[in-house]
Amino acid sequence: MEPGNIVEYIDSRKIICAVVMEIKKHRLRLLTETNREVNISIARLAYKSDTRLNISENREKLVRALKEISAYRKTLAVDIDIKGLWEILNSEHDWIDLDTMATFCFKSPVTSDHLSAVMRGFFKNKTYFKFDVNRFLPYSENQVEDIIAKAEEEERKSRMTKCGGDWLKKVLADDELPKVPGETGEIKDYLEILKSFYLFEKESPHFEVGKAMLARAGLKTGGKLFELISKLGEWDRNENIDLLRLDIPRDFSQKTVELSDRIAFDAKPVALNNDRQNLTELPLMTIDGKSTIDFDDALSIEKEGNHYRLGIHISDVGHFVKKGDSIDQAAFNRGSSIYMPDKKIPMLPMNLSENICSLKAGEKRPAITVFIKLNRFAEIENYEIVPSVICVKNQLTYSEVDELIDRNEEIKALLEIAINFRKKRLGSGALQITLPEVNVTVKDKEVIMIKRIDRESPARILVSELMIMANWLMARFLNENNMPAIFRSQPAPKNRLIKNGPGTLFQNCLQRKHLSRGAIGLGPEHHSGLGLEAYVTSTSPIRKYFDLTTQRQIRAVLGLENPYPGTDISRIIHSLEQTLQNVAKLQFMRHRYWILKYLENKIGKKEDAVVIDSRRDNYLVMLTEYMLECGLAQSSGMNLKPGDLISVIIQHSNARNDALSIYMG
Repeated sequence: MEPGNIVEYIDSRKIICAVVMEIKKHRLRLLTETNREVNISIARLAYKSDTRLNISENREKLVRALKEISAYRKTLAVDIDIKGLWEILNSEHDWIDLDTMATFCFKSPVTSDHLSAVMRGFFKNKTYFKFDVNRFLPYSENQVEDIIAKAEEEERKSRMTKCGGDWLKKVLADDELPKVPGETGEIKDYLEILKSFYLFEKESPHFEVGKAMLARAGLKTGGKLFELISKLGEWDRNENIDLLRLDIPRDFSQKTVELSDRIAFDAKPVALNNDRQNLTELPLMTIDGKSTIDFDDALSIEKEGNHYRLGIHISDVGHFVKKGDSIDQAAFNRGSSIYMPDKKIPMLPMNLSENICSLKAGEKRPAITVFIKLNRFAEIENYEIVPSVICVKNQLTYSEVDELIDRNEEIKALLEIAINFRKKRLGSGALQITLPEVNVTVKDKEVIMIKRIDRESPARILVSELMIMANWLMARFLNENNMPAIFRSQPAPKNRLIKNGPGTLFQNCLQRKHLSRGAIGLGPEHHSGLGLEAYVTSTSPIRKYFDLTTQRQIRAVLGLENPYPGTDISRIIHSLEQTLQNVAKLQFMRHRYWILKYLENKIGKKEDAVVIDSRRDNYLVMLTEYMLECGLAQSSGMNLKPGDLISVIIQHSNARNDALSIYMG
């Protein structure tokens, strides 16, 4: 190479034509077609030709010559049919050098301009050949398809960024929704990108495009983006974001709906034969919350001489929902019904959960009944579990039962049994944590009602203790019959704070934080919190898949179906672990959201609180009316200790941002 040679190099993804003005070791001083002088390494050259210019000519003339050469080579490159060449050469699996490729592109004689044109053409179109220092390798058909698909996707993203960003800017500026250039369906695409970006941020497949759209529109992320999406009618102002983030199913498939419709329509009165006891004449009652519409447990009590015969009757969901059908699969995918202040998502289709599986008054239903014989001191003597047919006579609420306690002998007897069973559990080391329940309901999308419920009312003690009793006896039944099931256990608490009596609100809050995590296994182990040697949950098969699974194992012992092998039980436990964590998180966050929403209208109002913990720069307190924990900043002169009852003032609440701040009142 000598001064005067015409060379080409790549800069900013463009091929630049230049003439060599000076050579120093391995570096070149070049004059380019853009009338710039540059110093580059010889290794950076993409192409060097034998064509030369007289560098003694004036600079303007040299630049004009370089421009003409570059323009001519570009013109030659346009006529190269790279796709056509690939169709001929793609069966070749070897590299093709520049000279050979030029002979495929141009008639002889091949000049340096032709060679440069080939290089330029293949540099511009990289779809069909791999390019590497003056040689080319045809891609395979699959590789070409992938390259084309990626290019189309990049083009789509680029268009989305530009057009979507411009559209978004107009939306921010105008009250009316502007039309988008091109297909009207692209608005939907823009909205899906924005929603995905808001929900999942860096985990979103549309993160880069969404970020670029927002940047082009001059919009920062956060609350403003939510307001925008809400303004466009995609989300409600109180949209359940966690429900979307966790991708929890809300609707049933057409196949599942059709099957549940068929089961409900074809449901016949349960056959009364040797398989089921006819208990339809027993005076059964259900006791539930006022808003309950899916009843899965009922109670009965009979006086037999000096004994009581207690009946705990659980809806036999397994009679209708068969293993492996589409309803069962949908229930498995949900893991549980989800109860939120503004929405309920049932585990089973409603024509099952609220109709043929529900223990509705006056309707005959198949059930699994636990009969318990107790002496006149309300002590258990024996029990049996049988398949049955029942018919509920009275559908009662907790408040109605509380009013009937003193004048209804049956309810009085049930409460006595429940209290005696609790004493027995406590005597065996059970830990009774007594915290009020905060019931939040939302009507007409905006009207928030909050009620603090005493879980220690007579009716609630009655129901909770008898359900614990039924679950304990069903665990014993399964264990005695060597049947694997979903057994629950719990180690002793890390620190036992409540020893005598129910304890204060503060002690109960603190004790809850010291509980050991419960465990699940195929066989019985001690449950410290309940004071029982074995425990399962099987009293809510309409609402919980674990309960339905355990009920099926009981049905298997009773000869009503084949049991799950232990491996299947283990699979169910493992598979539902994350699902049930998501359900718990969703219910907690939605409950918290509506309390914070309620407190948005309580700014400046006083609330009672209890100090839970003292930290380095703040206190952890609980607003007792809402059982809601939050931080309280320390200030000079403030000297609080855990357990102190204080008065605080709501300073700020923002449900959408999950924010709450308070100060001492």
